Amino acid sequence: MEATAIKTKEKKKTKERLSLGRFLLIGLLIVLALITLVPFIWMLSASFKTNNEVFTIPIQWVPKEWHPENYSVIWERIPLVTFFKNTAFLSIIITLIQLLTSSFAAYGFSKMNFRGRDTLFLAYIATIAVPWQSYMIPQFIMMRQFGLTDTLWSLVLLQAFSAFGVFLLKQYYSSIPDELCESARIDGLTEWGIYRKIILPLTKPALASLTIITFVNTWNDYMGPFIYLSSTENKTIQLGLKMFVGLFDAEYALIMAASVVSILPVALVFLTMQKYFVEGIATSGMKG
Repeated sequence: MEATAIKTKEKKKTKERLSLGRFLLIGLLIVLALITLVPFIWMLSASFKTNNEVFTIPIQWVPKEWHPENYSVIWERIPLVTFFKNTAFLSIIITLIQLLTSSFAAYGFSKMNFRGRDTLFLAYIATIAVPWQSYMIPQFIMMRQFGLTDTLWSLVLLQAFSAFGVFLLKQYYSSIPDELCESARIDGLTEWGIYRKIILPLTKPALASLTIITFVNTWNDYMGPFIYLSSTENKTIQLGLKMFVGLFDAEYALIMAASVVSILPVALVFLTMQKYFVEGIATSGMKG
């Protein structure tokens, strides 16, 4: 009886320690999350102030007077609508193309047997380690010879394929038992049918992860549009923000308002698909 009582007390103490440790961990994560959000909260607060109030010390987190008209003025200063259309076009088209090409390649590398498959996969994935700056100039020369400079299609073609996307989806596809595909082949289903009816429905988290990563990277891309796009009607939102800062460098409140507007689509996409994103990242490295 005494031994049982001692064990019970020890279990209670262990549970209390675990609960306390979990509580402290959650508290630490909340503090770190708030620290991460501080710049965004400051940016949102500054977007409703006047220019003179933006850099006041101490910081006024809540404006004394709200100026929502800042969000209407920014559309009159520069063609933000055009910039948003161009950025949305690039982000959506590149994301869809990368999903298609990456999923096709990942299916071939994971579920089809052909000579040199593993060598070809390793050679393709090795391109991730090659810095973009090393082949930036050859790419530009190639696009110029094709007559695609200062067009949105140059960026679409350059980003149509993603070694990282193939790697991410291939790791996820490898967790699907090969016997499932073999059974489908025995039943007479074609490779296209297996890909469309079996693989894709089972890999929604991985596809969602790749969607978010590609969309965010394309939306926030600055160097690519900066190199290939020169005319105002083809510029993206990131180039538009740089133009805004160059033209109105003292209008800090308007700059913050334009920055808030520019991140809203990214935040919306991430919040909408974050459940699948976390699941896809957590399971893409598992192989059953």
